[in-house]
Amino acid sequence: MYAVIATGGKQYRVSAGTVVRVEKLEADAGATVEFNQVLLVGEGADVAVGTPYVTGALVTATVQAHGKADKVGITKFRRRKHYLRRKGHRQPYTEVKVTGITAA
Repeated sequence: MYAVIATGGKQYRVSAGTVVRVEKLEADAGATVEFNQVLLVGEGADVAVGTPYVTGALVTATVQAHGKADKVGITKFRRRKHYLRRKGHRQPYTEVKVTGITAA
């Protein structure tokens, strides 16, 4: 069984046992989180598509760790103008392991 969930402005295809890096969640490591914005639930040829969400569907997961992604460098440069700006950014994420998918 698999599902497509929406969290943090992005969509993820998950199944039981998969580990996914999602946008940062306010939960401690080891805590259980529930994703109720389930867009699609499928098993083989059986597929339920929501409008926009599947009613009664729920994906449960446990938080494994928090972290920051690799640094992305941003450079602004104008030639011959003595203009150079450098910035860096590291996006925080939460790593979750999907424990179960329930569909009504």
